Amino acid sequence: MQELFEPLRLGKLTLPNRLVMAPMTRSRCTGGSPTELTAEYYAQRAGAGLIVTEATQPSAIGQGYIDTPGLHSAEQIAGWRQVTDAVHDRDGRIFVQLMHAGRVGHPCLYPDGALPVAPSSIACDDRLYTADGLLDRPVPREMTLDDIAWTIDDFVFAARCAMDAGFDGVELHGANGYLIHQFLADNTNLRTDGYGGSIPNRIRFAEEVARAVADAIGPERVGIRLSPGSTSNGVSESDPGRLYQALIRALAPLGLAYVHVMEFGHREVTELIRREWAGPLILNPHRTGDEAMVRPEVAHEAVRSGLADAVGIAALWLANPDLPARILAGGPYNEPDPATFYGGDHRGYTDYPTLQR
Repeated sequence: MQELFEPLRLGKLTLPNRLVMAPMTRSRCTGGSPTELTAEYYAQRAGAGLIVTEATQPSAIGQGYIDTPGLHSAEQIAGWRQVTDAVHDRDGRIFVQLMHAGRVGHPCLYPDGALPVAPSSIACDDRLYTADGLLDRPVPREMTLDDIAWTIDDFVFAARCAMDAGFDGVELHGANGYLIHQFLADNTNLRTDGYGGSIPNRIRFAEEVARAVADAIGPERVGIRLSPGSTSNGVSESDPGRLYQALIRALAPLGLAYVHVMEFGHREVTELIRREWAGPLILNPHRTGDEAMVRPEVAHEAVRSGLADAVGIAALWLANPDLPARILAGGPYNEPDPATFYGGDHRGYTDYPTLQR
């Protein structure tokens, strides 16, 4: 497992190991702001080479779920400052993941009850969990060119807020069927203007968001997450190989800190991205068989083989705040409790034991 514990240069940071804590929604930020409990949760996991936070909306209309955090107000900046201070006090490194939900949003999440926005007026067939039960997601409003420009500005503003909150950088969520991915996917983007149709048009929004954020805070502070071939939230890509080759070639000149691939099979597309992308590549490897989460052996092989420079791990980090120590010791590993993944209090959040207790 030694390869997992070699340092890695990422932007201006030097990661002490190649174990990345992947973003995981926990829905414990009532009112949209992190709390002292949030700070404790992330600080417990500061031994990660890099922490990438849970998905964080860059604007009010970017929210997709209840009790998720934002980063577009003074109160939210102050809440996140508690988190970054706590992580840095333990010598950790932390990026915030900025995620606009697009059509996955719902009017009940927004102060003015507006419709969610998306590349095209095509509803997501998923349902929103609320305290009052499940709600169907409505048909979103197709974004105008002004909406697109304002949304790019929202990402830039949130990235600047991230700097004010003390983050080391931001990760743009271009995966899992959310807004950036909705522009990439040909079943959710039926536009006939310069943002739809051909692959060069469909990658335009992702490229423009990445370029604008990189120009605002520095490319060495910006990463992007992608999920080639994912069908999450109802997206579908007819030719992911060509799509992601074109996107990576468009992003390459920007000098971003990293690309983060969440793998859904399609190993050949991961290998293509690896060939095309000269910078650091973080990989969430595809799980095989009946594995419920990525195990250390899979993470090690991804780095040892050269497929990835670092590995994003989710559920195993959730349940094992001292994951590096456990890997070095050969285990044992706490098993995560799915009943406490979303919402609630400290149980299943900050009370997983370490090897020392």
